Formats: sequence, structure tokens, C-alpha cells
Amino acid sequence: MKKIVSLLIVVVLFCSCSDYQKALKNEDVAAKFEVATKMYDAGKYNKAIRLFEQLSASYRGKPQAEKLFYMFAQSYYKTKQYYLAGYQFESFVSGYPRSEKVQEAAFLGAYSYSKLAPVYSLDQTDTVKALEKLQTFIDNYPNSEYIAQANEIVKVLNGKLEKKAYENAKGYNTISDYKSALIAFDNFIADFPGTPFKEDALFYKYDSAYQLAINSIPAKMEERLNIAKVAYNNLLKFKADTKYKKQADEMYARVETDLQKFTK
Repeated sequence: MKKIVSLLIVVVLFCSCSDYQKALKNEDVAAKFEVATKMYDAGKYNKAIRLFEQLSASYRGKPQAEKLFYMFAQSYYKTKQYYLAGYQFESFVSGYPRSEKVQEAAFLGAYSYSKLAPVYSLDQTDTVKALEKLQTFIDNYPNSEYIAQANEIVKVLNGKLEKKAYENAKGYNTISDYKSALIAFDNFIADFPGTPFKEDALFYKYDSAYQLAINSIPAKMEERLNIAKVAYNNLLKFKADTKYKKQADEMYARVETDLQKFTK
């Protein structure tokens, strides 16, 4: 019995492959579409894609086109070809705005772009693009069943931008470019007021101001020491029991000592 079942499976697979090969060369677009649909339904998305590519120009504007282009986009999505999936889903939304699949397609298109977003340490151009696509979806379909998921993805992507901006600012501090660090930390805190890195950002801003002050020429030292003093107060105002308290207090003692030189 097992041998018979195995033989039937082999026969079915052979016939399927045979149908597929014939469909690739077949000029009959209706027959090609039928096989493409079978490939799609069977989860053979790469084979379906090759047939959809051949059919797309012929079917554009026809009644079956909506189904074809939906399956085409889904096939790219299922095979993790996210750039092409995003493009096809966007084209579907544009071409079939009244389709019952339009919200799903709009969401999956934006989601596909989010899958292209790299780790925070790399260039974040694709992350910004994905956020724009997701915001467009949220604006266009505020009551969609996909809104909660879209908002969660936005949160994750914003987290990448946030981490990138923080590490960039900290990087200036690490290489002792304290002027750039102060600007970068100011921008970071302004752009991400609710960031979980705020305590760290405030400390390294203080450290940058402190290092810049104590290494200044006498003509600029007093002004910069006072800037460091303000940075210290901002850190403690944000979190009085900061994990950096001991180090910050030691630095502050030096600031106060150096400032006394300018009051005599």
C-alpha cells in the first residue's frame, strides 16, 4: 500500500512539473493562468512568479487581473522578496482601490518595506522609507484591523532610528569631538524626548561639556564650565539617583574648583 501511495505522489509531481514546463512555453494565456493559479495554491510560489511575470502584461485591464496581481504580490511576499513584494502590493492598491483585498495589500506593502530595514548600525534610509509607507497606511486606513500591528512596527523602526542617533552622538564623545557631541546630544534629546537612553544621553552630554571645559583655553573656560554645570543640573533634575551620580559628582567638584579661579 505504501508503495502505491509513493508511486501516486511521484506521478502527481511529474504531471505537475510537466504542466508547468508546458505552461512556460504555452502561448495560451488562459491555460498559463490556470497553471499559475495551481502553482500558487500549491505553495510553489517561485514557479508561480515565473508564470505571473509572463502573464502580467497580457492580463492588465482584464477582469482576472485583480486576482492575478494579488497572487503575484503574495508570491513575492511568501518568498521573502520584499522589495518586489512592496512594489507589487503598492501597484495593486493603486490599480484596485475598491478591492476587498486593498487594506491587506496596503498593509503588506508597507510591511514588506519594513522588512528591508537594516540593523541600527547601518544606513537607515530604508528604515525611513518604511516608516513613511507605514504612516501612509495608518493615515489612509485608521480603522483597519492591521492598525495595531502597523503601530507596533512603527515603534520598532523608530527604535532603530533612536538607537542610531544615540550611538552617533556617543561616538563623537568617544573620539573626543566634544563640540559635535554636544550638538548631537541636544538634537537627540529634542528628537526623542521619551527615549529610554535619556539618562545616558544627559550624562554623556555633561561629560562632553565637562571635557570641553577643562581642556579649554583660559578665555573660553569660564563660559564652558558654566555650560557643564547646567548639564550636570539637568542630569540630576531628570534622575537624582542616576547611575552616574558618583562620577558626575566628582566631575562637578572639579568644575566648582575651576570656577572659583574666575571669582577671585
